[in-house]
Amino acid sequence: MKITDILSRVDHTYLKVGATWEDIKRTCDEGIEFKTASVCIPSSFVEMAKKYCKDQIKICTVIGFPNGYSTNASKCFEADEAIRLGADEIDTVINIGDLKSKNYDKILNDLKDIKKACGDKILKVIIETCLLSDDEKIKMCEIVTQSGADFIKTSTGFSTQGATKEDIILFKEHVGENVKIKAAGGISSLEDAELFISLGASRLGTSRIVNIVKKEKNEDGNSTY
Repeated sequence: MKITDILSRVDHTYLKVGATWEDIKRTCDEGIEFKTASVCIPSSFVEMAKKYCKDQIKICTVIGFPNGYSTNASKCFEADEAIRLGADEIDTVINIGDLKSKNYDKILNDLKDIKKACGDKILKVIIETCLLSDDEKIKMCEIVTQSGADFIKTSTGFSTQGATKEDIILFKEHVGENVKIKAAGGISSLEDAELFISLGASRLGTSRIVNIVKKEKNEDGNSTY
């Protein structure tokens, strides 16, 4: 697979605590240079990033992040506000306690309301697979499909583990045909990226892939990029 094809599926991510505008600006510059699918940044920087990038790249942000237990109203407000400020894509985290308690209708209604707030913007649903059983993952494939969300996403990158190939295989088997897959967390090499794509991931949430390609480009004037 060409490096450009991999990069076109990357949400180039910078969500570190203590992020500064210089960090975000650099992330945007890299995303534009390497033609990633989007940059995924904290919502407090969305307006500045949108003005800075001038529609050269999609702006993605996170809501109810990273723990997912914000109220429905809070998540909907966050989504609406982020879109008003210029976000093109929203990644939200489910309430994992509700899933553990089998409050399935509550999760479904929550996601439907957030999708409504997003309108025609892309909504990705983070289920934090490392904290779930396979049965819970399968149930979330069903709920995300019913909700009208655009993507199911493995991980925040802030818990005990990121994406695994087993998660992507399971998602591929159980999500509806209109739901795409985003693998995130722990994607640390081009080989990892290509594997997840080959298994069915349409997007990759990572900061490392651009850094790898950038390093190779700096070291080799004949980079394959």
